[in-house]
Amino acid sequence: MGEQAQERVLLDAGLRALFDADLPVGLALLDRELRYVELNQALADYNGVSLEQMRGRSVAEVLPDAFPVLEPRLRAVLDDGAELRGFQVQIAMPGRPGELADWEASYLPVRQGSGPVLGVLVQAVNVTLQRRAARALEETEGRSRRVLDSLFAFVGVTTPDGLVVQINRVSTETAGIHSEEVVGRPVWETHWWNHDPQLQDWLRSATARAARGEQLRRDVEVRMKGASRVTIDLMIEPLRNEQGEITHLVHSAIDVSDRVASEARFRSVFETAPDGLALVNAQGRLSLVNRSLARLFGYSEAELLGRPVSDLVGEGDRGRHEGLMQAFLRAPEARAMAGKRHVVGRRGDGRPVQIEVGLNPIPSSEDPQVLITVSDIGERLRAQALIQAALNEKTVLLQEVHHRVKNNLQIIASLLSLQTRHADASTQSALRDSQSRVMAMSLTHQLLYELNDFSALELGPYLRRLTGLVHAAFAREGQQVELQVEAPEEGLRIDLQQAVPCALVINELLTNCFKHAFPDGRRGQVWLRASCSPQRRVRLELQDNGIGLPPGVRPGQGGSLGFQLVPLLADQLEAEVTLFDGPGTRFAFEFPLPPAQEAPDA
Repeated sequence: MGEQAQERVLLDAGLRALFDADLPVGLALLDRELRYVELNQALADYNGVSLEQMRGRSVAEVLPDAFPVLEPRLRAVLDDGAELRGFQVQIAMPGRPGELADWEASYLPVRQGSGPVLGVLVQAVNVTLQRRAARALEETEGRSRRVLDSLFAFVGVTTPDGLVVQINRVSTETAGIHSEEVVGRPVWETHWWNHDPQLQDWLRSATARAARGEQLRRDVEVRMKGASRVTIDLMIEPLRNEQGEITHLVHSAIDVSDRVASEARFRSVFETAPDGLALVNAQGRLSLVNRSLARLFGYSEAELLGRPVSDLVGEGDRGRHEGLMQAFLRAPEARAMAGKRHVVGRRGDGRPVQIEVGLNPIPSSEDPQVLITVSDIGERLRAQALIQAALNEKTVLLQEVHHRVKNNLQIIASLLSLQTRHADASTQSALRDSQSRVMAMSLTHQLLYELNDFSALELGPYLRRLTGLVHAAFAREGQQVELQVEAPEEGLRIDLQQAVPCALVINELLTNCFKHAFPDGRRGQVWLRASCSPQRRVRLELQDNGIGLPPGVRPGQGGSLGFQLVPLLADQLEAEVTLFDGPGTRFAFEFPLPPAQEAPDA
């Protein structure tokens, strides 16, 4: 049979209408030589060529790379007459060099009647896009699964009626179960929930509400591995498709057991605190109060909730309180009760109550609140008033004591002064020395009386007053000696036990200087310096530019009473006295500050 006759036979075999139809399937008719007798437009488009480029050509010419794979299958159909359906093959597209396409093909034998096989009808579908879409979907699902499994939160997906579709690894691992045990089951019947019938009922109801579009959130206690329980913050929200239809429900949760335990501890501390505690919102209303606060103001806790905090402030302080509260909310900062924020409160029965208030802001982007601490200071104020009264009484008494001691010492000094008028020269000198010592002691009591501080006095002003008295006494006798005192005005405080011996030592050394360092009316200078070392030791130096001490004379030696007294007085100060060799005379002595005294800079 000739080629043209064979083509007519093949096309007349009821196939011509197929090639003319607009089908989504590629069709081709091959003769026994595996040439394209006819094909439809869909196959040509799949291959990226025209009908004319394929018609009359062999498969080997059109698909050279795929022909070694296709030929055995085509020959089997021609030789055996058996159909070959739905096999997969990847072919390089002739019209798109370098591009591979996935095909799903079927080969059907073509006969005339019951005669021999004349050719092969090829049905082919390019499934490249479907394959790519399927792979992309698989990759997306796999990526979604990996993302879910990487989350530390508990995440699951159910159908709107509550059947579990997907669950992440954290959820199953922490419960000690496998996903196969829960997928396909109602979520309320799963391991996490089936320990508590009431909780199951709530979840069943919550699922129905979420399926109607509600978002739900609640802290619940669920079962984990074994019989252990944890508290989770559960959220259930609907998942919608592009048309807005609810297709699934997403369950997500985090473990908040630590937070719940912390809240329980806070509430326990809050409730049992001896001081009154309250949370006040931005509107100035009480949102939480403890028993101590309610008891302090004479209310029940329920009566205080929602009440303006200004209701607890007395009429006299209310206007000031509201202004301070608004200013605090604009710029909140911790304000301790040590700040002495004394307020007169108002009890429920109208009686005033003396309170002290501390404020601590609790930051929040939505509703900032303030923790208020309230302490009843009525007893403390009464005790302070008693202490102050006792202190005032003691102060008056000590003032009177020092005043009388000072007056008595001045009387003694005056008597000594009278005695000098009727004594010989040597006796007059001794009496004046004694008078100077009495005046030094009198000055101590005078300063304590003036300062109203009976525990300590400033050394600098004390030395200036003392040396001024001695200097003035000798200046009246015509002595022309300049005195300079270098000492801090404040910050160098000594106590009463140190003040008297210190004054007597300075008095003896300075008197000795004026009497003996500048004979025959010589002019000169005397310096007194006071400082304090980092080791908290006071250092006093007395220096003159006079004739100096005779050889061999040292404090504690010689016939002078003053020099005999200096070592004894220094022992009372726990001081070390040092005499430096001339020119002139220079004494230095150091003694420790009182234990409570802070040392100033040297």
